[in-house]
Amino acid sequence: MTSPLLQARGLTRTYRVPKTAPFERASTMTALDDADLDVEEGSAVGIIGESGSGKSTLVRLLLGLDVPTDGTVEFDGRRVDARAPARALHWLRRETGIVFQDPYASLDPRMSVGRIVGEPLWALGIEGDRRAMVRSVLERVGLEAEMADRFPHEFSGGQRQRIALARAIVHRPRLLIGDEPLSALDVTVRAQILALLTDLRAQDGLTILLVSHDIGVVQNLCDQVVVMKDGRVVEEGPTEKVLLEPQVAYTRRLLASIPVIDPGSGAS
Repeated sequence: MTSPLLQARGLTRTYRVPKTAPFERASTMTALDDADLDVEEGSAVGIIGESGSGKSTLVRLLLGLDVPTDGTVEFDGRRVDARAPARALHWLRRETGIVFQDPYASLDPRMSVGRIVGEPLWALGIEGDRRAMVRSVLERVGLEAEMADRFPHEFSGGQRQRIALARAIVHRPRLLIGDEPLSALDVTVRAQILALLTDLRAQDGLTILLVSHDIGVVQNLCDQVVVMKDGRVVEEGPTEKVLLEPQVAYTRRLLASIPVIDPGSGAS
């Protein structure tokens, strides 16, 4: 039996809470509590939960962007040590890409699209015709190669998220992580980006880990779903089973409270 591409065991993250009064005792806040996660290569895993449930904290720990208080992360059997110098995680940056929620805040307005998309190629030391790689990936996400010379303010929100996606996959990572990448987009654009992610997974065998409030997106893209509450994983399993036959009361309440948006509606 092969090991998961990405595996977390006992991940915990606590933060010290500053005192607000001179005689108050110091306290801690637990953002993530003993979380386990397995992501098989080629799969798509959705993480759902209310705001503050620990989803983004989990993503940061998985990417080595934050240091866990306890627990371990392994990528393809290799330990992710967030305490190590940045250059020691160079290999992990080569294997992963991430798309964030806000397409307006995630792109540097001072840089051309070509520089934004091509930055990982330079940062990771990837050899070859980098300009050609940038133009090729722009076309792959549904943009024109000539757009490389333009700047972010010249694009719509949906186009900016395509640019962010191009930047995340230009170096051909094995794992793509999306932290609410579709929530700021309208229904039509959301459906288009979802279709693009589905194609990337089918064509490249890309593994996807998706944090989303949109149950419709998770249902259409993901094989597995993980439900989080108060920093803990409270339910997980095949998407269809968890969403249609939830075993935990919290999951039932969560599903009942979230509007379901059909990613196919309005798609062109």
